[in-house]
Amino acid sequence: MTSSACRLCDAPLEHVFADLGLSPISNDFVREEDLGKPEPFYPLKALVCDRCFLVQLEQFEAPEHHFSDEYAYFSSYSTSWLEHACRYVEQIVPQLKLGPQSQVVEVASNDGYLLQYFAERGIPVLGIEPTANTAAAARKKGVPTEVRFFGQQAAVELRENYAADLLIGNNVLAHVPDLNDFIAGLKTLLKPDGMITMEFPHLMRLVEEGQFDTIYHEHFSYFSLSTAVRAFARHGLTICDVEELPTHGGSLRIYARHDHDGEKPVGDRINELLVRERRACYDRLETYLSFAQRVQREKREIVRFFIDAKEAGQTIVGYGAPAKGNTLLNYCGIRTDFIDYTVDRNPHKQGRYLPGTRIPIRDPEEIRRTKPDLVFILPWNLRDEVMEQMSFIREWGGRFAARSPQVRVFR
Repeated sequence: MTSSACRLCDAPLEHVFADLGLSPISNDFVREEDLGKPEPFYPLKALVCDRCFLVQLEQFEAPEHHFSDEYAYFSSYSTSWLEHACRYVEQIVPQLKLGPQSQVVEVASNDGYLLQYFAERGIPVLGIEPTANTAAAARKKGVPTEVRFFGQQAAVELRENYAADLLIGNNVLAHVPDLNDFIAGLKTLLKPDGMITMEFPHLMRLVEEGQFDTIYHEHFSYFSLSTAVRAFARHGLTICDVEELPTHGGSLRIYARHDHDGEKPVGDRINELLVRERRACYDRLETYLSFAQRVQREKREIVRFFIDAKEAGQTIVGYGAPAKGNTLLNYCGIRTDFIDYTVDRNPHKQGRYLPGTRIPIRDPEEIRRTKPDLVFILPWNLRDEVMEQMSFIREWGGRFAARSPQVRVFR
């Protein structure tokens, strides 16, 4: 993609959806020995296409940089995400009548967090995952995994042995720089009567709830349902059903099939949500252009919250080291003058520092040792899970804070 062309329809890009200034790559955690070295910062500016209304970022780094062998995100460290994956398997297996004769393939399968539940039922699975370290973790769970990026060429090479009855992609569509090549690959790998399910954050929820911190360099695209329908239709795929999910601050799970597969009619939920998006004016450029001013207001409110807390003498630490947290902290200029440290259950992040802000990442037990007044939850979509895990902070009168969507304090 160039700075002037839409990655879906190639229309010229001229309109800014949100400008978050300069930011480092969100998952480039800094080692202690590299603290004296400079970090690259890149423009974090989301643009919107006035033809197809795809919100998108320019590409500054190759996917191989974002998804290297030291990739630090492992899905299995979130209990609520594992529960979400298990519920999906319990729903989809009887729905599609999957069994030992079926083939399930997941693109961007990470550490096998989802496919393990199919494998436990004796259903053949294949993960396709570009990061070697998470793929190795998946294989330890008994999940066969190909280490590669997915697109049309990969689909052609895999089709003979792994044509999919069910082809899954959770939170991967936003991470794809070559969107058309990726969706073409989905069509190639899907059996004639197969089903695709994909989950991705819903752009309408992002706008309505001011979720600007879900914008970061790994996320190349942001979708409404209407834009997703348009994207899949370009490649002979029909989105025939949709579910609205609470995950990641509000996501869609779409169901797609080949255009010629008339046995799976387009459901009422598709038309109902498309009508809601039109009524909310997601087919009008003005809706997108007004978001930038809201982001600036949110920034001022967040900074004011931290200033007021520090001037009241409160000690503040963070919980989590998610990409969304790094966007928020860098955009708002919040560093160790506000947050002493953050903690994360993922040992691959512990001992490193957040990119840009250089806030140290420690084991969660550090909170019990230092007894801070306030724990700021950076992965606000996991707020309930975190508050349950860290409920012991109430022993000394500690409180939680998180965006909801404005910053709120929780006891």
